[in-house]
Amino acid sequence: MNTILVAEDDRPTRLLLRERLKAARFAVATAKDGAEALAKLRESSYDLMLLDIWMPRMNGLEVLAHLKDSPSRPLVVVMTSDSTPETLLRAVREQAYQYITKPVEPKALVQLLRDMVAHAPAALPIEVLSARPDWVELLVPCTREAAARIEGFMGHLDADLAEDVRESVGYAFRELLLNAIEWGGRLDPNRKVRIAYVRARKMLLYRIADPGPGFRFEDLKHAAVGHPEGSSPLEHMEVRMQKGIRPGGFGILMAKAKVDELIYNEARNEVIFVKYLS
Repeated sequence: MNTILVAEDDRPTRLLLRERLKAARFAVATAKDGAEALAKLRESSYDLMLLDIWMPRMNGLEVLAHLKDSPSRPLVVVMTSDSTPETLLRAVREQAYQYITKPVEPKALVQLLRDMVAHAPAALPIEVLSARPDWVELLVPCTREAAARIEGFMGHLDADLAEDVRESVGYAFRELLLNAIEWGGRLDPNRKVRIAYVRARKMLLYRIADPGPGFRFEDLKHAAVGHPEGSSPLEHMEVRMQKGIRPGGFGILMAKAKVDELIYNEARNEVIFVKYLS
């Protein structure tokens, strides 16, 4: 049975989470503030931790800072109603595993925690190079697990944008990041993808640089973008079937359609995409 510590100063929320997690077969301990949480972490080890940010005596960000070099550090999910970029980026810098906003939906939370337990051995740190709200820069290990984590964090940075803009940017970021990790990084956890996010008054820019040698579009016979205009839009699917590659192949074309500018460098191991904001 996996163990979890719930640190939450709001008593009704704390009790609700405890009962829901017990029903999901977690062994649950609780703390009413950051100081009590840190004391319990020193007494026992836990697989997971749900950590509220703004608590008396010691806040959640301070708890994270104390845990940074702990050899028995649990995987931490930060939960808060404070969705400001500064709070989010501080949580990323302090190596929170995931970030969720209140109110918490119990069913989705339980699934998130189960997924975290399943991927725990692969939970490699994400390095924060810049944490300004208008300029974020990260080094991300080349694993799908790290991609999913950082996608969740980056999505919160755009929470103030219209839903259709968030959907477009999120799709392009996910596709291009996975391409960089799977093809450029070859899913090697020792290799890193560098991500930059720049938020200007009328523009949102992402830059993704992978550690691979790059590619040529004409060599991508397994992708729709690798076939000339006028050819069958499904021609690449036969190549994917022959190579045993999962269905798909429309990622780059769809990403180009979702954003306003998409530009590769000469080697095509770096890409920039831009979404203009009205």
